Order: sequence, then structure tokens, then C-alpha cells
Amino acid sequence: MLSNIRIVLIGTTHPGNIGAVARAMKNMRLEQLCLVRPKVFPSAEATARASGADDLLAKARVFDGLDEALEGCRMVVGASARLRTVQWPQVTPRQCAGKLLQEAVAGEVALLFGRESTGLSNTELDRCQYLVHIPANPQYPSLNLSQAVQVLSYELHVGSLENPVSESIQEPDEVATADGMERFFEHLRQTMEETGFADSKQSKTLNRRLRRLFLRARPDQV
Repeated sequence: MLSNIRIVLIGTTHPGNIGAVARAMKNMRLEQLCLVRPKVFPSAEATARASGADDLLAKARVFDGLDEALEGCRMVVGASARLRTVQWPQVTPRQCAGKLLQEAVAGEVALLFGRESTGLSNTELDRCQYLVHIPANPQYPSLNLSQAVQVLSYELHVGSLENPVSESIQEPDEVATADGMERFFEHLRQTMEETGFADSKQSKTLNRRLRRLFLRARPDQV
């Protein structure tokens, strides 16, 4: 199960954080590190901070965009340190681990982490079924990127040990993947414009609500 979980870092500024994330992942038996437009990579600083987890850095995949990083994923969860004006379904770290592990039996899943300074954008969160928030001291809630990855990786590791899910599923649900859903949303946008139902360029709130509705519904792959 853990081998099907992608840790996706978007726009990481400091290469040392990438190395520290690799170390946190290897501690908890996670293997897939995906980097979307890192500022500097590869880097000697990343290798030094990895402290022996440089094998994860060597096989890390680097992508120009989030679409490619999420291709084939049946579930996507975004990590955020702050609450948003548009509400996504929110889960705790333990609930997040349970959902990802359950889905990882049947295929690839992804856990997204945003930039050190600004986190994930609303557009990036639009790709997620759930938002996971790590509860912390309200007077000082800020976590370093690698610390956030460590917390969630720990929950995934412990969850895989305490609640093993049988990998002998005979007929796993063929839910639509992240890239399949993006093709659907583009078709939906075009249809709304052509029929005059809505001008999607001026209806961001409507589009976001429709995304949340269909992502929560988990439609089948066509």
C-alpha cells in the first residue's frame, strides 16, 4: 500500500527541505517523491539533508506541472496549514491516512504539499478530494515542510501496521483518476459555455462547487 502513495511537493524553494522530506519519507517506508517545479534540484544541500535517504532523491520524479504529477491517481489529498474561505471536506491526519491507505490498495494516490511561504493555491486544492489540516498550537501553528511531511508520513506508516488492508481485492472500484476528472471538468466547462448555462470565466465559485460535488461523488472511470 505505501508503495502506491506519492508525496508531491509543489514549487519547493529551499533544496534542503527536499532532502529533509526524503529523510522523513524513508523513516516511514514511503518511496515515491514527486517534485513539481522545484526551484533548485538536484542539489548538494538536498543530498546532505537527506542523511542517507539520497536513494529517494535519485529516483525522485520532477514534473513541469501538477497534471503530470497526478496522472493515474485515484485519490488526491492536499495539506494546508490554514483554513480557506471556500470549504473543502476536511480530515485529520489520522483520517487522511486511513482514506489514502484504503485507496492505495487499488491504485496510486497522492498527498500534496505546497510552497514553504504560501502553501497550496485554491486552484491546486481544486484537484483534491480532501484537505488535511495538522492541529497545532494556535499561538504558533507554523510547521516546516519536512515536519508536516513527517507527521502525515508517520500516520500512514502506523496506519499500515495497525490496520492492514487486504491486497487481495478481486474487483477494485474503477474510479476516475485525477487526469480523467480534469478532462471531465474541461468538457463540463465547455458545455456550460456553449449552452449559455454559465460563463465559467465569471463563475469561479460555481466551478469550485461543481468540482467539490463530483470529486466527492467519485464517478467511475469511463
